[in-house]
Amino acid sequence: MMNDRLDELERLAELGGGEERLRKQHEAGKLTARERMDLLFDTGTFEELDKFVTHRSRDFGMEKEMVPGDGVVSGHGRIDGRPAYAFAQDFTVFGGSLSETNAAKIVKVMDLAVRMGAPIIGLNDSGGARIQEGVMSLGGYADIFLRNTLASGVVPQISAIMGPCAGGAVYSPAITDFNIMVEGTSYMFVTGPDVIKTVTHEDVTKEELGGALAHNAKSGVAHFAVADDRECIQLIRELLGYLPSNNLDDPPQRSTTDPIDREDDALDRLVPAQPNQPYDMHDLIRAVVDDGGFLEVQRLYAQNIIVGFARLGGRPVGVVANQPAVLAGCLDIDASVKAARFVRFCDAFNIPLITFEDVPGFLPGVEQEHGGIIRAGAKLLYAYAEATVPKITVITRKAYGGAYCVMASKHIRTDFNYAYPMAEIAVMGSEGAVNVLYRRELQASADPVALRAKLVGEFREKFANPLIAASVGFIDEIIQPRQTRTKLIAALASCENKRDRNPARKHGNIPL
Repeated sequence: MMNDRLDELERLAELGGGEERLRKQHEAGKLTARERMDLLFDTGTFEELDKFVTHRSRDFGMEKEMVPGDGVVSGHGRIDGRPAYAFAQDFTVFGGSLSETNAAKIVKVMDLAVRMGAPIIGLNDSGGARIQEGVMSLGGYADIFLRNTLASGVVPQISAIMGPCAGGAVYSPAITDFNIMVEGTSYMFVTGPDVIKTVTHEDVTKEELGGALAHNAKSGVAHFAVADDRECIQLIRELLGYLPSNNLDDPPQRSTTDPIDREDDALDRLVPAQPNQPYDMHDLIRAVVDDGGFLEVQRLYAQNIIVGFARLGGRPVGVVANQPAVLAGCLDIDASVKAARFVRFCDAFNIPLITFEDVPGFLPGVEQEHGGIIRAGAKLLYAYAEATVPKITVITRKAYGGAYCVMASKHIRTDFNYAYPMAEIAVMGSEGAVNVLYRRELQASADPVALRAKLVGEFREKFANPLIAASVGFIDEIIQPRQTRTKLIAALASCENKRDRNPARKHGNIPL
């Protein structure tokens, strides 16, 4: 009799909200919660927990609808052979709404993940708090938020938005390290289009307000946008391949057939001689890292700075790079915050930082100043200065003013600082400096254009070349661009046993 009862419960749990709702899930272009979990974990390794849990509500007729699992599939398994924990909200059961027991299941796997030192992955597809349970469901969200906060910097946390995620539910993904959204089927917002229309009289669709592209390109809430559920799951697996299981482990190394001493002569021609000519920093990154592999994070947001993961000599690294092809590589508010958060993640999880610098300064303008560019720039400075992981910087061309200091300069504990021969390191660009220093001479000159050109050349030769910084030890070595890969891998090897600590304290006060 007991076996028959167990078999029946197993069948009901596997069916979720029933065949009709499973069919609708597929028609909407979405996989079911169980299909997502099967794709996430290595075949045959997933172990489900709390499969037979049901809700406790006895109001509003809920006692007649008792579905085993109560709208979330949770458990543990292996991803590329390494332990991981995950939960997947099941939209076919009460719209994936969060109940007291539903939240307890999520909290259990989060606690286990931290205790076992393994990543936690949340596959979100929920209509929000279960209205019938009132404050109990709200309390469940708060329980999850607390775990997100306590797990931050301890184990990697990845959120995938694979359906609706609205109201209070959005704050859990917002705390986690990486947020992936599926185009066309997912959305996030605190208040929906109907409420916005009532309050502000603005007409906006769910997609425009909180779709994948809105949060990837405009708000910066999301880090990746993918075409469908399968691509989302594959991206999670790829991302985890760069990350350690926890903050005490080193990132997983892989063998590579890409020669350590490989040189690319094309790099000697990549950076234009003229300081105002753009080039694509992606070309440099892909030419230097193992097999050209680069997983860019927040590709559509604040494109004047590039962040992402790569490998050098088989070792995962975090890459931060100014992008001269967008806003001339200037740092603005969004770029500073984007890079600061990435730097802090890498530092929390023992991932070395490689910085490619070509920055003319911070973006000028009233909007930037009033928007808090000082505070935003200070976040990036704080993140780099606080980081104790190996830090290596390559100045490819411009490094002007305060931005030079901020972008992992020698003065904020960067281990190795290199510069290309064409690098310019100065308080400001040569033309700007000449306009300030020789204003009267230029005004009095019969041929100010010719005089300015002469003075700019002299200033660049005397003050802006990398030899000045190298002569006082701010640059460790002036290297040819083609040598970049070899130099970086050698520098990483020398940092293998790096030990650096910050002063004892509860925590710093980063300028939020």
